[in-house]
Amino acid sequence: MSVPGKPPRPRKAASKAPAKTVRGRPTKYRAEFAEQARRLALLGQTDVEMAAFFGVAERTIHYWKGAHRDFLQSLKAGKEEADALVAESLYRAAIGGGTITETKVQADADGNIVGRTTEIKQLPANTTAMIFWLKNRQPDKWRDRIEHQADINVDGPGMDELARVFHDRMQQAQERQARTLAERGFLSRGDSNEG
Repeated sequence: MSVPGKPPRPRKAASKAPAKTVRGRPTKYRAEFAEQARRLALLGQTDVEMAAFFGVAERTIHYWKGAHRDFLQSLKAGKEEADALVAESLYRAAIGGGTITETKVQADADGNIVGRTTEIKQLPANTTAMIFWLKNRQPDKWRDRIEHQADINVDGPGMDELARVFHDRMQQAQERQARTLAERGFLSRGDSNEG
């Protein structure tokens, strides 16, 4: 607003917007953490263990995943690579066929080496690895647990009735398990554990 008789006030030159102030602590994140995170993921480290390694809280690891794309991608790559290596090892253990070389050294009474023998052994298939693989890859065919729909009214029958129903259901489950094992070749049909 101008006042009569006074010269107008000169305008100030337009200034830049004030610089945005950074709040909070400076980040501990460094670019090299991405490669370290990948290696830790390969070793099977959890987010909690990685946080301890980097000297930060677990929530900081979660923040870094969102704020630093290279960190997140490295973690994913490490976990996927580790999972692939373990899956391959599990598969090889399940099918067997690998070989190990064992060298035996023969020494005389004075400790002088007098002979060496090398033995190559074929590794057998690992039944535990087979079961684990099949239960996870084909759970509908290989799971131990059989789902049942509960049709017992706990409020209705007395304890004797519940005990009878429980005994009948357990008998049915054991018979079903014996049939399944026999179908899969783990048990002949006459070898059920009836007692």
